[in-house]
Amino acid sequence: MNQRTIPADFVRRAAALAASGGFDMSIPLAAAGITLPMLSDEKALLTAEQLTVFTQAAWQLTGDELFGLGAAPVPRGTFKLVCLSLIHTPDLGSALERMADVMRALPGPPPLRIRTGESTTRLQVVIPPRDDALPAATADAADRLLTDFELILLHRFAAWLVGKRVKLISVEVPYPAPDPLLARNYDVIFGVKVTFGADVAALEFDNAVMRAPIIQTEETLEDYLRESPNLLFSERDYDSTASAQVRKVLESGVKGRTSTADDIAEMLSISVPHLRRLLRQEGTSLNQLREEVLRDAAISGLGRGESVDDLSARLGFSEPSAFRRAFKRWTGETPGAYR
Repeated sequence: MNQRTIPADFVRRAAALAASGGFDMSIPLAAAGITLPMLSDEKALLTAEQLTVFTQAAWQLTGDELFGLGAAPVPRGTFKLVCLSLIHTPDLGSALERMADVMRALPGPPPLRIRTGESTTRLQVVIPPRDDALPAATADAADRLLTDFELILLHRFAAWLVGKRVKLISVEVPYPAPDPLLARNYDVIFGVKVTFGADVAALEFDNAVMRAPIIQTEETLEDYLRESPNLLFSERDYDSTASAQVRKVLESGVKGRTSTADDIAEMLSISVPHLRRLLRQEGTSLNQLREEVLRDAAISGLGRGESVDDLSARLGFSEPSAFRRAFKRWTGETPGAYR
């Protein structure tokens, strides 16, 4: 299971919106081991496994694959039908065109528009106006969450269809920038700086990727859906950026402190100065990635019930007290309080 973490903000908003629709979200939250203090903590992080369990339980409770975020309920199995309608198309461009056609025929999901230019293609997600009976604040929160979910789904499902990274040229969302920490998470999620306050939600790709052949089959689709939405949350997009490759090296060793810059540069067949320059261009550094890997592994380990002493040793800390200090720096809480 991938150890990467996701801000609890996603679940906080989804749970609040579902609760406003009359659903008791205590069962999905409890199933995922998500407590109310975690949801109220702006720094709280969840594992992909927790988010998957919560989402699957919410689907079962509401019977709606968009938890009430869409213009109309989206019955369970709808996404599977959409996938089956496009899995046999020849390339990514054809698959997305068919997806746009199918989504126009469904009452719940927002429409998808495709705009092809000389060198890039833009996928626009258009959120339709909501019923005036819905409070303005609730409608705005639902629109934001639906926009986030649809953009992530489109990007990562496209990458899965072609089995390789689908690099984005730009990402635009039609609402103001959130807290700087959350805004940075958007950049990490999409691998490119996200523009807030745009006219419409959009992903922009290089036209070359639209010609990439579809490599998946109905058999691999079954596996994908069986894990859904775990792969959506845990697999970033078959990423080949320098930061993603460094992170994979660090994750493979678990003890994030043991791989030196020389070790990592040698594994990637580049020089140390070039590695550092690439990471700077992506807005990160080796130390920052090292800290993130250790943080995510620590949160995942605590969630599985590992003791502080065992985690401290496994992650390469000199003593448990050093691990406790690092964890407090990462999350603002002690391991005991976080657990």
